[in-house]
Amino acid sequence: MSTIAFIGLGNMGNPMAQNLLKAGCNVRVYDLNTEAAKKLESHGAFVASSPEEVVKGVNIVITMLPAGEHVRAVYLGDHHGGVGLLNLVDDDTFLIDSSTIDPESARIVAAEAAKKGFEFVDAPVSGGVAGAQAATLTFIVGGTDSGFEKAQETLKHVGKNIFHAGKAGDGQMAKICNNLMLGILMSGTCEALSLGIDNGLDPKVLSDIMLQSSGRNWALELYNPCPGVMDKAPASNAYQPGFMSKLMLKDLGLGMDAALHSQSAIPMGALARNLYALHNAKGNELLDFSSMYEFYRDKKSDDCA
Repeated sequence: MSTIAFIGLGNMGNPMAQNLLKAGCNVRVYDLNTEAAKKLESHGAFVASSPEEVVKGVNIVITMLPAGEHVRAVYLGDHHGGVGLLNLVDDDTFLIDSSTIDPESARIVAAEAAKKGFEFVDAPVSGGVAGAQAATLTFIVGGTDSGFEKAQETLKHVGKNIFHAGKAGDGQMAKICNNLMLGILMSGTCEALSLGIDNGLDPKVLSDIMLQSSGRNWALELYNPCPGVMDKAPASNAYQPGFMSKLMLKDLGLGMDAALHSQSAIPMGALARNLYALHNAKGNELLDFSSMYEFYRDKKSDDCA
């Protein structure tokens, strides 16, 4: 039976750790937010008080962290004297990072891990909080063939689809492309629904029409951004919980950085990124990213003021 250290217990990490416990894994957890970690104690997790304690005696580490700087600090050590996990874990410990970060950070950590004899994969996820809760996440893995095989054995307990995108960092690049598309389509879906409402259409009827027409997309099918249209969507619960708008802005920024690196044209991605920047500036950073719908409704109100 695997003994897993899980570091980072936010909206995604918490249900993922719960599903590992349900699968019979021994799970040790750690988060700077001690209350978030303690929530898992009643589910059978061992709550550690430090990174050193959480990795004691484990054979797998999973991290779910906000950004590349945090991943580098956790694995390699920070500038304040912190010791990185690569100097704390036992020999033969397998390392999985499920954060969404820049590909270069993933490659740096993978290279440093390899120097010390550790296998590291980047395995960002898609599927949102609902997917994490239902263990139906999609994992996009970057790393060696052997690393991918090892990752599958653990990730199958928390995900439904597990893809090997390629070498280290390629999982992150694929996730960036996916979230670029997601930001674009959510913005467009909100815009279309708002236009229909402005012209007298019922948003539920309009959504049903588009679902059976060429405008069909993931947001309309599973994550409708208009309150009251889909009972289980964050929009019908004051845009809570979910994938925070500030994280969508971060991911769209990663797309911009990747485009600069490869000299790629992403005009629609750039527009989506700017829309989320404006939306967040109105105080919506912590709301689910489908709250972009309110950006269009607020804009109309502002214009009429």
